[in-house]
Amino acid sequence: MKAPMAGAADRVGHAGHSHVNEDSSRLRTALAITATLMVAEVVGGVVSNSIALLADAGHMLTDVAALGLSLFVAWFAHLPRTSRRTYGYLRWEILAALINGVTLLLLSAWIVWESLARFNNPEPITGRVMLIIAVLGLAANLAAARVLHPASESSLNVRGAYLHVLGDLLASVGTVVAALVIWTTGWLAADPLASLLTTALIVRGAWNLVRESVDILLESAPAHIPPGEIRARLEAIPGLESLHDLHVWSVSSGRVAMSAHAVVNDPERHQPILEQVQAEMRSFGIEHVTVQLERHDSAGGETRLHQLDRRRN
Repeated sequence: MKAPMAGAADRVGHAGHSHVNEDSSRLRTALAITATLMVAEVVGGVVSNSIALLADAGHMLTDVAALGLSLFVAWFAHLPRTSRRTYGYLRWEILAALINGVTLLLLSAWIVWESLARFNNPEPITGRVMLIIAVLGLAANLAAARVLHPASESSLNVRGAYLHVLGDLLASVGTVVAALVIWTTGWLAADPLASLLTTALIVRGAWNLVRESVDILLESAPAHIPPGEIRARLEAIPGLESLHDLHVWSVSSGRVAMSAHAVVNDPERHQPILEQVQAEMRSFGIEHVTVQLERHDSAGGETRLHQLDRRRN
């Protein structure tokens, strides 16, 4: 195996620290905006008696918790690795994303329950107060979403926080529309209806977040990197006789690893083939590559060991 060059590792480390500092700054800004607006929406929801505003405030509460968790994890996940935790604390990012996704799903279930109850027993709502608070909420959510969006593409942790804010943004749009309808027509069913429509949109994003987090925790192959294509590319390398025990998995957001056993009968071809394997993996965006080169196929022995482990368990 060929160890990464020290200079490359230093550059990656420096880039990682810059990345986490930028993420933390964005998360702090979004947290300040969201916490301020949450208080306003709780007060406005109580005064106007709007379930849509209180539902939005509930989302805000989970946003504050989610943003605080994401902010902590953005720092904690990039602590130096140790001899025991050789990957460091990167998986905390995925755990935070999973917690955020599950929280959104549970909160959505509560909103649906409350909204259905309001359909059966409509209550009077002060449309003007509801509208003012909803517009303020929409403006604040737009600002928070704009702050987090650039980092949400590269970090599953930040994406979890971003989906919370985006959920509130959608809820704010629905609440503004519902407030206008109630203020102008007096149709009280617009309030729970807006909550249900917004929740349906939120559930989709939350479910995708949970699914991606679970896939990473189960060390599934990333959706954009098909193992079959990797196998075909490697088996096409001249001098590489066969390949077995191929594994591709995500350590964390954007950090993909690969390991395999490759049979190369000619010892003089070991180093050139190893370098070509690493080059092929870089074309897939995989930098962490571990390859065991063998002169004979030892897959049969490993298969027997796996079978023995399964019997013991």
